[in-house]
Amino acid sequence: MLVERGLQAMNVELVSDAYAIAANYLRRSGAIPDTLVTNERLLEIIVKLLQHGECNKIRLANTAIARFEAQSGARAA
Repeated sequence: MLVERGLQAMNVELVSDAYAIAANYLRRSGAIPDTLVTNERLLEIIVKLLQHGECNKIRLANTAIARFEAQSGARAA
């Protein structure tokens, strides 16, 4: 999932963990469907945060959740 998107090997575990945390929360809240398909928008948010220097998986996940929900709210309005 992540290697094919060109991420450096040392960041794959971090992105994967942060994505799992965020996606689990968003699935349980009903913001994304409960499927095994990767949500590209959520993954893109996490990768951008990582590229801007965030390296704590909990902060990555929490910030990604907040941004994802903010974008979804803006689209719904």
